[in-house]
Amino acid sequence: MSTDIAVDMPVPRVRERNATERAGLPIAGAALVGELAGAGVLAWGVIQAVEGDKPVGIALVVVAALVILASTVFAAGLTVVAPGEARVLQFLGRYVGTVRTSGLRWVNPFTTRAKVSTRIRNHETAVMKVNELDGNPIEIAAVVVWQVNDTARAMFEVDDFVQFVSIQTETAIRHIANSYPYDSHGTDALSLRDNADEITEKLSTEISARVESAGVRVIESRLTHLAYAPEIAQAMLRRQQAGAVVAARQLVVEGAVGMVELALDRLAQNDVVELDEERKAAMVSNLMVVLCGDRDAQPVVNTGSLYQ
Repeated sequence: MSTDIAVDMPVPRVRERNATERAGLPIAGAALVGELAGAGVLAWGVIQAVEGDKPVGIALVVVAALVILASTVFAAGLTVVAPGEARVLQFLGRYVGTVRTSGLRWVNPFTTRAKVSTRIRNHETAVMKVNELDGNPIEIAAVVVWQVNDTARAMFEVDDFVQFVSIQTETAIRHIANSYPYDSHGTDALSLRDNADEITEKLSTEISARVESAGVRVIESRLTHLAYAPEIAQAMLRRQQAGAVVAARQLVVEGAVGMVELALDRLAQNDVVELDEERKAAMVSNLMVVLCGDRDAQPVVNTGSLYQ
């Protein structure tokens, strides 16, 4: 049964692009110098307005205020970007780019900056009870390793990309569990228990298809829990035990037949005794009972003829 699905997700309206940015340290130094210079001019202007030429003092105060205001505006564009993080920039509600360079950076001071983690994350699902392909209830859980690959889509294509990944992961796990039997029962069909590598590969592919629209990249996924539901676990255990007993019996019978054939061939080859068909049948019957029995054979001393 194929599990290939076509996830009908809308075409992304935005994609990540680099924002206009500059190194922050030089601008921080210039803003600090401007603030100090403005404060000095302001103090000098106040002194001039009180004790000296009042028009000159007022002009100095205005200039100092403008310098301080400009320095403050430039300083507002400074932002710190930690390793493994990004800043998504918006100007008047419009996406203008993403800053991924770590350190002190300077961007347009009139933009809003949202923090998005680009670190690798784990999402482990709770144990879910679902029906496998044959209709048997099973318990299944998985862990998914993922990372934000496109910050713009993660921010603007879905409401909460962390919750989106969680829900889509559980949906994919349920679909995979519904598409395969728990056990192949000796057939060549894929099963959840016997083909873990193939199943996890299909699981990763399906999760990737579901979360790609949110700008998320799935690195790996693995099943962490797989078992029959408690209400049928004992019945399935007895079924497995019965299958093991049948397989063991089959192996014992095959070995016994080979030993009987070898015994008859060696007796005939070495001329130990000449057996007719009836004696061969009796010997085969006795050997099969001895070799295939569950208990040790009890020897019986025959004091009569071979036929009694």
